[in-house]
Amino acid sequence: MADTIAETVDLLYTIDQEHLTLDQQIALGAALAALAQAERLEQINERLRGIHQVLNTWSLRSTVDSR
Repeated sequence: MADTIAETVDLLYTIDQEHLTLDQQIALGAALAALAQAERLEQINERLRGIHQVLNTWSLRSTVDSR
């Protein structure tokens, strides 16, 4: 997902905003907002993966210790 976000950022910032119609400017603004949301979701997903790894490790240790 990170590669897709990076590629989208590159595309969005290469757009010549001075020559866009009002509708295109609104669409670009919406695309930038969606991109910011996607970046935030990716950050949340990375943190959740880290939490999952910690909890999984604890669970495995608990199982080994209880034997």
